[in-house]
Amino acid sequence: MIRGEQFLQARILIVDDQEVNLRLLELILRREGLSNFRSVQDPYQVISSYVEFQPDIILLDLLMPGMDGFAVMELLRRRIPNGVFLPVLVLTADSLPETRRRALALGAKDFLTKPFDPIEVMLRIWNLLETRFLYLRLEQQNEQLGVQVQRSLRELDEAQTEVIWRLTRAAESRDEDTGLHTQRVARLAALIARTLGLGEEQIELIRRAAPLHDIGKVAVPDQILRKPGRLTPEEFEQIKQHTDFGGRLLAGSRLPLLQVAQEIALHHHERWDGTGYPQALKSTAIPIAARIVAVADAFDALTHERPYKPAWSIADAVEELLACAGTRYDPQIVDALVQVLFAEGQYRPLQTLPQL
Repeated sequence: MIRGEQFLQARILIVDDQEVNLRLLELILRREGLSNFRSVQDPYQVISSYVEFQPDIILLDLLMPGMDGFAVMELLRRRIPNGVFLPVLVLTADSLPETRRRALALGAKDFLTKPFDPIEVMLRIWNLLETRFLYLRLEQQNEQLGVQVQRSLRELDEAQTEVIWRLTRAAESRDEDTGLHTQRVARLAALIARTLGLGEEQIELIRRAAPLHDIGKVAVPDQILRKPGRLTPEEFEQIKQHTDFGGRLLAGSRLPLLQVAQEIALHHHERWDGTGYPQALKSTAIPIAARIVAVADAFDALTHERPYKPAWSIADAVEELLACAGTRYDPQIVDALVQVLFAEGQYRPLQTLPQL
């Protein structure tokens, strides 16, 4: 049978304490066109030869002085990485069933007794090499598949980011300051989430989803959204609808990022005491991402000028949030905000805080 170049270049490690047996196996291999082999007569040199030569198959004698083949296989088993298929063909004069069972239990893939038939030896070697190379091909394909999966995940992540960016731009188009506001809220929300001890993946989802908290305002008329004075009860009812609209706009996605964005958009005006909107959720029934963004959003809105109000001082804004902790806001999240903003009693502006 004609074998391909990969088979003819196979690295074969031969281990036998008898030189005559080594020469015989070398002769058999050469007749089949195989020349990339290494012979080891001293079993104590097997591990170093394995590390240096990296064989595709090992032909191993069992009955050797000092260290027998069983001990060699024990050492090999500790060296060979899990999941790697490195066939060991045992060639021994010991034909006892117990010897065969023990060798196979230690990782030998095949077993032949001496004296052996050269043709049968080569058939066993070819079969084991075929399995070895099939394994290597599958390993390479899996590695390529892994690269493709990572590329697809990266592209998916980029697509999600672009969706968020475009939706945020749509919201920003309704309010001159919204862009800076959404960026500040996103950063502050992420810092609060980290202070609360949330996992890094959840922190990142909140950071990226937070800018969409007011996406539903695209459905609110400009004359209400940009009204400089106090809203009438009817106008306020209209503006409250932005949570429902934002929730519907983002609902139904299988992407975790948009799922978190949907929770935030729908629930960031719920209140800790259950008097908020749109669903009057209470306490921890409100998704934690929405509770965090509610506090970050309120702080930023209070400390920056809006068409209907001047900017509050930091001290007044914090005092207001602390006063509303336990009624409007989750007290633990308000405490986390204070920890983020103040170190040793001194206020730290948001722009000086670490980037996430």
